[in-house]
Amino acid sequence: MHSSIHSHSAPPSSPRKRSFGATASFRPSLVPSPHLPGFLAAFGLALGVQAAPAPTAPDLVQLDPVVATIARGSTPLVVTADPKAPAQPAPAHDGADVLKNIPGFSVIRKGGTDGDPVLRGLAGSRLGILVDGESIYGGCGNRMDPPTAYVFPAAYDRITVVKGPQSVLHGTGNSAGVVLFERDTRRPAARENSLFASATAGSAGRFDAAFDARVAAPTAQARVSATTTRADDYSDGSGRSVHSAYDRWSANASAAWTPDAHTILEFSTARSDGEAAYADRLMDGVKFARENYGLRFTRTALTPLLASAEARIFSNYVDHVMDNFSRRTFAPSMMMPGRSVSNPDRRTTGGLAQLVLTPAAPARVTVGLDTQRNTHSVRSTSNELTAPFAAHPRLRDAAFRQTGAFAESAFTLASDQRLYAGARLDHWRATDERPAVALSMMSTAANPGAGHTRTSDLASGFARYERDLAHSAATVFAGLGRTQRFPDYWEIVKNESAASVTAFGVRPETTAQLDVGTLYRRGPVRFTLSAFASQIDDYLLVQSNVVKTSTAPAMPGMGGMTTTSRTTTITRNVDASTWGGEADLGLRLAEHWNVDASLAYVRGENDTDSLPLAQLPPLESRIGLSYTQPAWSAGTVLRLVSAQGRFAVNQGNIVGQDLGRSAGFGTLAFHASWRATAHTRLSAGVDNALDRTYAEHISRAGGMVPGFTQTTRVNEPGRFLWLKLDVSL
Repeated sequence: MHSSIHSHSAPPSSPRKRSFGATASFRPSLVPSPHLPGFLAAFGLALGVQAAPAPTAPDLVQLDPVVATIARGSTPLVVTADPKAPAQPAPAHDGADVLKNIPGFSVIRKGGTDGDPVLRGLAGSRLGILVDGESIYGGCGNRMDPPTAYVFPAAYDRITVVKGPQSVLHGTGNSAGVVLFERDTRRPAARENSLFASATAGSAGRFDAAFDARVAAPTAQARVSATTTRADDYSDGSGRSVHSAYDRWSANASAAWTPDAHTILEFSTARSDGEAAYADRLMDGVKFARENYGLRFTRTALTPLLASAEARIFSNYVDHVMDNFSRRTFAPSMMMPGRSVSNPDRRTTGGLAQLVLTPAAPARVTVGLDTQRNTHSVRSTSNELTAPFAAHPRLRDAAFRQTGAFAESAFTLASDQRLYAGARLDHWRATDERPAVALSMMSTAANPGAGHTRTSDLASGFARYERDLAHSAATVFAGLGRTQRFPDYWEIVKNESAASVTAFGVRPETTAQLDVGTLYRRGPVRFTLSAFASQIDDYLLVQSNVVKTSTAPAMPGMGGMTTTSRTTTITRNVDASTWGGEADLGLRLAEHWNVDASLAYVRGENDTDSLPLAQLPPLESRIGLSYTQPAWSAGTVLRLVSAQGRFAVNQGNIVGQDLGRSAGFGTLAFHASWRATAHTRLSAGVDNALDRTYAEHISRAGGMVPGFTQTTRVNEPGRFLWLKLDVSL
C-alpha cells in the first residue's frame, strides 16, 4: 500500500413542506398516495377477469402461495432473494428492511425507515450496495439516507448477497460483503408483455404500492416501474408513539435495443423523493431527491475465447434537505436555537468495462476496469427565517476518485471440485476542500488540511475451494480473502481525529478473513452452515463524546490563561478481530408441513483498547413453521434475540455507537397467503403478535423530540397487522 498527502487547491463550489398526521396503534389505510393516482386499476381488472378458482393449465402463471420467512442460497456464501415474493415479517419498504430477513443481517434503526444494514457486525462502506450496478452514496453527514434508503425492493427482480471478501467484481473495500439489487433484461423469442403490481396496507397508516410493466419484442423493449410508500408514527408495545412517519416515492424507466440474440444496448433512468421523521435526532428529512442515468452495452458469444464483453456508465445525484421544524414542533435548544436547515448533496459518476474469457473448457476468467468519482457539497443556515438556506451558495467540502483493475477466475478442477480466485488493485484520491471545520451549528475552526489531497494504492484478493461430497448431497468450501478499504466521507470529513479537528489523515483499513462452511441438500432437508474469522488492521473506529480541551490567553485585563472543553466525535485506527457465522435449516416434515430455522452470531474484539468491538448484534435465531396447500398457506415465525452484555459505550461506526447493555427479547408472528386466481395472491400477517416492547441492541439512541417520550433506544413497533395483494400478468 502506498499513501501520500500533498497540497492541492480546488475551487469551492427547497424542500417540500408537508405535515405528518398522528397515528393510532392500528389504522390501516387504503387511500393511494397522490404520487400515483389510479395505481390499483390493474388489480380490479385482474380480479374481474379471473373470478373462478385458480386453474391449473400449464400455460398459466402459477404463483407460490408460501410466505417466505428466511432467504437462503444454493451457492457457498451467496444468498439470493425474490423481492416481489410475500414475506414475513411485513413486506419491506426499503432496502435495509428486506435484508434483515437474511441470516447474518441486522439493521441499525432510527425510526420507521432508512435504517442502515449491518452484515456480520459491519456497516457503512464495509458493506457494498450496488443498485443496477451503480454506487449510490447518501448525502447526509449523519446517515439519514444510506444507499438502501433509495431502494424500494419490489421494483427489482432479484437481490443477491455475497458474504465476506469473496469477490472482486463488485467494487472495492467490501469487507463485510456486497448486496446487488438487480433488474433482468433478456431478449424474448417473440413479443411478450408482463405486469406486476402490489398494494400493502397495515397498522399506523402504512400503505405501499408498486407497479412494474414491461413490453418486449425481439428487437426492442421498454420497462417502467413506480412505487410509493407511506406510514404515520407507529406505537411501541407500551402504546407510546414513536416519531417515525415517512412518505416516499420512486419511478424507474428503461429502454433496450436487442438487434440479435447476443447484443443488448440499454438506457435507464430513475427519480425518487420523500420525507421522513426520525426518533433519534434533532432534525428530520424533508427532501430525499435522487435522479440517475445509466447506459449499458453487452455483447455475448464473440469468439471461442471471448465469451462476453460489457461496458456501462452511470451518473446519479442526491439532493437532501433536513430541518428541525417542518416535521416536528419547533423547540429551540442550545445546539439549534433557531430554525436550522442543512442541505447536503452528492454527485457520483462512474463506469465499468469487463471481458469474460474462456481460455479452456474448465476455466472462465473475468477481467475489467471500474472507476467512479463523487463530490459532496453542503449549504446550511441556523435561522431559516432571516437567512434562508436556498440563498446560500453550495460549498464543496470533499471529492473522491477511485480507479480499479480486477481479474476473477473460476476453474473446474474435476466434476466435483471448483476453485475460484480473484485480485484487484485500486487507486484512490481524495481532496479536503473545507476552508473551515464546523465544531457545532454555531462555531467553526480553521481546517489545517484545507486543500490537501491524499492518495492510496490498495490491493485485494481471494481464493476459495469448493468440493461436492456424497454424490452432490453436500458441498464443503473454504475461502481466504483480503481487502483494503479507503476511509469514507463520514470517517475522514465528517469527524475529527484525536489530535486534530480533522480526521483526513487516518489510515486505510485492511481485513484478512477465512470463510468455511457446508451446504447440504437431499430430499426434504436443506442445510447451510458458514463460519468466518477475520483480523482487521487499522480498523476505523468512530468514538463519540470525546472531551477535548484547549487553552488560550484570558480576556484583556484578566491575565493568565483560560481553559475550555467540548465534546466531539472522532475517527481513529485500532486493530480488531471478529468471528462468527450463520446456519439455516429447511425441513419438510410431511407433505404439507415445513420448518425453517436460522441462527446467526458474531463476536468481536477491539484488540488495541482491550474492549469488545462495538456495534455487534447479539445471538439471533428464527424458527418458522408453515402449512402449505396448492392454493393457500399459513404459518408462524418465532424470533429470539439474546441479551447483549458485550459493549463499548460511545464506540462504534459511522452509523451509531454502543449505548450499553441490552435485554433479550422474543417476538411471534403469524402469516397466511391465498392464491385467489392464477394471477392474484392475497397475503396477510401480524408481526409482534404479543405486543412486546423491545429495541434492537444496535439501535440508535432515542432523541428528545417534542411531544414524544424519550427512550434509551428507538423502540420497535408493537403489534402490527398487514394485508398485501399481488397481481402478476
